[in-house]
Amino acid sequence: MIGVIWLCARHELLLAARSRWLQWFAVVFAGLALLVAASGYVISGGYGLQDFARTAVSLVQLVLLIVPLAALVFGSLALSPERGAAELLYAQPVERWTILTGRVIGLFLALAAAELLGFGVAGLAVQWYSGPSGGSQFLVVVALAMALTAVFLAVAAALTSGAPGRRARSLAMALVVWFVAVILFDLAALGVASLLRSGAASRLLITAALVNPVDAGRTGAYMAIEGTSAFGGASLALLRFAGGERATAALIAASLLLWVAVPSWIAARRLARTDL
Repeated sequence: MIGVIWLCARHELLLAARSRWLQWFAVVFAGLALLVAASGYVISGGYGLQDFARTAVSLVQLVLLIVPLAALVFGSLALSPERGAAELLYAQPVERWTILTGRVIGLFLALAAAELLGFGVAGLAVQWYSGPSGGSQFLVVVALAMALTAVFLAVAAALTSGAPGRRARSLAMALVVWFVAVILFDLAALGVASLLRSGAASRLLITAALVNPVDAGRTGAYMAIEGTSAFGGASLALLRFAGGERATAALIAASLLLWVAVPSWIAARRLARTDL
């Protein structure tokens, strides 16, 4: 089984590496990371690259916007079963979920390599200009990108596995999911919280920050970079709600792991029941 998964992962990785879209994504992501590192002092009238700590804080929002979109789009385009090709692929004498798992792992490795290339270019430039101070905080953003890539590839697999021959529909659904997770969810949570009393509103916002993978990733990254003062009084409310720093970190990690495991299970179930 492991051999089959690795064979499918390697094949998907090679196909993705040859994709012009992935190559352009790597170039654009590296350029944006460099731009973010260089733009931190512009507002204050300075010039030059920020250090790792300031770059990490600035990069979090870029990662939250770009990485889920890239994972959903690439995942929906690559994993959507095509008539003919899907019949041949899933007619092999192995479990369908092993093939799907290998393909998702291959896509993850391809996207992770593209993102690491971008982080590496920005990191080398910051290291050369500002030195190694704050490098661990920069690695937090890299870990955030890897986690969100895994989460939204699993979501893309769940969206596409039961829709053979409907690539355009899968892509449209992926864009809707990105819009809801990254933009609409926070606006809806704030809107509902504004109608509630202080205590209930606080509990709602904390729960929303843990349920949504984008918000969970943002919360964990900022708290890892800036400590318990990352959100001011909201950080203290979160720590009281969860029961301490370790419990908060465990809840955030559990949320992200569930967002990988549950969509992956749904994708495997849908694929097993789909008539290809």
